[in-house]
Amino acid sequence: MSRDPRPRIAYQGEPGANSHIVCRQHYPDWEAVPCASFEDVFAVVEGGDAELAMIPIDNSLAGRVADIHHFLPASSLHIVGEHFLRIVFNLVAVEGATLDTIRTVHSHVHALGQCRRVIRELGLTPVISGDTAGAAREVSEAGDVTQAALAPPLAAEIYGLQVLRTDVEDEAHNTTRFVVLSRDLVEPPPGEGPMVTSFIFNVRNIPAALYKALGGFATNGVNMTKLESYMVGGQFVSTRFLAEVDGHPADPALARALEELAFFTTEVKILGVFPASPQRRS
Repeated sequence: MSRDPRPRIAYQGEPGANSHIVCRQHYPDWEAVPCASFEDVFAVVEGGDAELAMIPIDNSLAGRVADIHHFLPASSLHIVGEHFLRIVFNLVAVEGATLDTIRTVHSHVHALGQCRRVIRELGLTPVISGDTAGAAREVSEAGDVTQAALAPPLAAEIYGLQVLRTDVEDEAHNTTRFVVLSRDLVEPPPGEGPMVTSFIFNVRNIPAALYKALGGFATNGVNMTKLESYMVGGQFVSTRFLAEVDGHPADPALARALEELAFFTTEVKILGVFPASPQRRS
């Protein structure tokens, strides 16, 4: 059987997952390719079986997606875009189930944590699944009116489930930011609207190294929108930082700040330069 001739974008999760929804919204003419793990997503794109990857990197409630911060530095992929998705969870079950028949609710651990109110109100027992769409599939396959799932609307559609209650997430601002990854470095020219530069760096193990490394951004008026630290190789004396700033590396102010950063670090790696999503401001 011949392969779908459309370009391919890979995502982690099963069909109907939030990552799948973002792919359909922003790449409707592409074939969305589900992968079991983030590692598989990176491998598919690096190996040439897909042109792009859609990866969640931050959530407004749960914070950073930890695994991604370990895959990105070692990867040969580049960030070429970002998209934001307002996360919506529906309480879904098989035909014939009602709010009175369900006893358990299946979903990803983060989804269960973000929908505590409805779980408590209905007295349901939470059951952890690998992902939200997978939970919907499991409930569909079980055909049991005592089981429900917390899943995105697309998952209910794909797996033929009925919606018992919509928008059951605890917080209305629940939003996930996704980044698009490519094998090719696609860096838009400066001056074409608001840009974001994402990079990682390791500071020298000396007093005030981080303070000095970041000083150039302050003195040059560069706005830093993200700064996160994590350990490198299990060493407590080696810390890597992931940062994002407004601007393009070719902008004079950011160029000076990055030059100053290099004096106080052992490594600086640009992960990507990409247009800022209009949803950043909202």
